Amino acid sequence: GGDGCGCGKKKEVAAGDGEEKKEEGGCCGGAKKEDEGGGCCSTKKDKKSVDARKKYIQAEYDDPPSSEGEEDWSSDEEEGEEDDGESKNNVADMEDLAKPPSTEKKEMITPRQSVQLRKEGYRLIGTHSAVKICRWTKHQLRGRGGCYKHTHYGITSYQCMEMTPSLACANKCVFCWRHHKNPVGKTWRWKTDAPARIVEDSVNEHVRMINETRGIPGVDPDRWREAHTVRHCALSLVGEPIMYPQINDLLLDLHARHISTFLVTNGQHPDAIAALVPVTQLYVSVDAPNAKDLDAVDRPLFDDAWERLRRSLVLLRDRNQRTVARLTVVKGWNSDDMPGYAELVALGKVSLVEVKGVTFCGKSDASSLNMSNTPWHHEVVVFTRKLLDELNKLRQARGNHRVPEYDLACEHKHSCSVLLARVDQFAPDDVSDDEGLAGTAAEEVKACAPPPRRRRWRTWVDYEKFHVLAARSARDPAFAFTVEDYTAETPDWAVFGAQEEGFDPTDKRHFRKSKKPMYTKFDGDGVPTHDWAGEKLGADDAAALRKTMEEAVRNAAAGMPVGTGGRKKMAGEVDIVNPSLIFRGLTVVKKD
Repeated sequence: GGDGCGCGKKKEVAAGDGEEKKEEGGCCGGAKKEDEGGGCCSTKKDKKSVDARKKYIQAEYDDPPSSEGEEDWSSDEEEGEEDDGESKNNVADMEDLAKPPSTEKKEMITPRQSVQLRKEGYRLIGTHSAVKICRWTKHQLRGRGGCYKHTHYGITSYQCMEMTPSLACANKCVFCWRHHKNPVGKTWRWKTDAPARIVEDSVNEHVRMINETRGIPGVDPDRWREAHTVRHCALSLVGEPIMYPQINDLLLDLHARHISTFLVTNGQHPDAIAALVPVTQLYVSVDAPNAKDLDAVDRPLFDDAWERLRRSLVLLRDRNQRTVARLTVVKGWNSDDMPGYAELVALGKVSLVEVKGVTFCGKSDASSLNMSNTPWHHEVVVFTRKLLDELNKLRQARGNHRVPEYDLACEHKHSCSVLLARVDQFAPDDVSDDEGLAGTAAEEVKACAPPPRRRRWRTWVDYEKFHVLAARSARDPAFAFTVEDYTAETPDWAVFGAQEEGFDPTDKRHFRKSKKPMYTKFDGDGVPTHDWAGEKLGADDAAALRKTMEEAVRNAAAGMPVGTGGRKKMAGEVDIVNPSLIFRGLTVVKKD
């Protein structure tokens, strides 16, 4: 037992005052441990053990278990753990102890996060930014239609760059389409890249991705050449762009390049909103109508997330440019409290209200959503109409000076998106359908019912005018310009209720593998009335479908279980049973 570990080294044992230091056999001073590979020194098995511990620590550092109370995945404590695993025998060097602690800030993205993000198609820029080509960019390059921003605001989708200057976020939303591959944090505490470098590298990387689309079948050569000039930037890729400390300089750089800015924030950094320079269009995500639902849907890091959201909306009142409340509808999670949503919209007096159905991005451990939580376009329309009714009630109760008048302006069926717009800002010169009538005829129409409105919507943006105004504001901060100064007329095909349903008629809609919807029109109960070609169904077919629907309604009322396709349901998963949808997703293969 006195030979220690058998390594041949001597261990000094501290002695009391006045005594000499003693030496014992082996550096451990203990018995040789056969089960650990022959002692404390660097044997082959010891090295494997250390490597295994380092691997475990690295996994904890890169991707620890999700917890609502955690501030950030890449914490300083976890990085310190990894360093401990690399030191020998856990004995501190006296020279190291004498060194002052490092004040150098760390990079935001860990090596593992970098690999995960790159696998999903992100091109990382510097240490905390990213750019990714949008599918709508590729669609419009091929003449297959533009995104909802093209329909609502007139952007050219194939000239739009989707990027973020901050991959970090203060929320872990259940519907985040990035499956939480990015870091989280409340405040900025990482290395900071220069805004000019971020913009330059992002544009260059985006153009490289445009170059890669040249070989895609159907790409229009003229559009492909034009796509090399970026004209719009959607600052909504992932994370929280407004966390970036030099966001204003980045916005000014984009504007100087004649690139419009669509900046999306989750409303958790109100002070940053207050300090923003003019933005082409500023969004605040309103993901829930009350504090309880906000905690469930956004899973915020801030304890006062609800108060922060409300403060952010109040600050939107003082902004002269376009502001948007962005509502993402998740059935079973945040789709019920309509008065709560109306209160928040009225609180911000926002210019526009975007209502969009959540996009299901597949199952992951980070989310308990399933396909039944994704609304159809007609459900988003119903939701938006209910919201409009609540806003009208508030306006009648409180007056126009406190609650602006909103109305249905645009829709983009492919994106399940509907737009409400302020009448005073975007349709001030609208007319009623009785215009032109005179005398008795006009009086009779007015006596019967309020005349329907024909709005002359101007939700599109005059981008050249915006850049002129933004440049003047950059030179003279005292100069102010307003929403009305850079609006443009909305084309008829983009207006809500148009036959095109938001699809630009200059493009051609594409159906994969010749698949078309089996039915094109439905009655109020969801029973099909017209077939794939738009022809009205015969009486016998309509009766059979009605019978099927009635059976589905009875089953739902009886509480019959919902099938999960053999998969195991996750904790917190909510299945939505709606018999009126059973015919909506059916397709038929038809050759053009």
